[in-house]
Amino acid sequence: MKPQTLSAGMLALGILLRPALAADDDALTRMALCKDSWADWNKSDPAKMKAFAERMGAQFAHHGNEPFGLPKTNVSVLGLRVLRAFPDSVGMGVGFSLSVDATFDVARKTVEKALGKSLGKCESGDGMRGCELEIAPQRTVTLEAEDKAGAHDTLIGCYYFYEK
Repeated sequence: MKPQTLSAGMLALGILLRPALAADDDALTRMALCKDSWADWNKSDPAKMKAFAERMGAQFAHHGNEPFGLPKTNVSVLGLRVLRAFPDSVGMGVGFSLSVDATFDVARKTVEKALGKSLGKCESGDGMRGCELEIAPQRTVTLEAEDKAGAHDTLIGCYYFYEK
């Protein structure tokens, strides 16, 4: 077999066997980075809110009584694979968040690059690391992860306010 034929065959096999990479989902990215807000849409544009909710239902499967949905197919934001979507919460806050397959440091650099700003107000404690940046009133981009070397589950989200 000619070397060119072997190389072409290996390339084709590599393409077929490589897992499909999802294109970034702009709507999810915008929501997680506080560029859009379902809290605002609830008040000012219910049709937009309804369309987003229907899209979430099509992309994510509810996981029992848990507050998150699991992707039905490969979904990514900012080049990071989405593990779970929390459509109405960020921890104890009301908002929208996604858990991505990335270390805290990788996710932080990626989010800061997308925002064009550094995340401030960073803290570590109780086994967790977190940073946040207020974008506007009732819109704060937040990043949280377990404070454990090599942990690949980082929450990226936008919180609007803490529920009382």
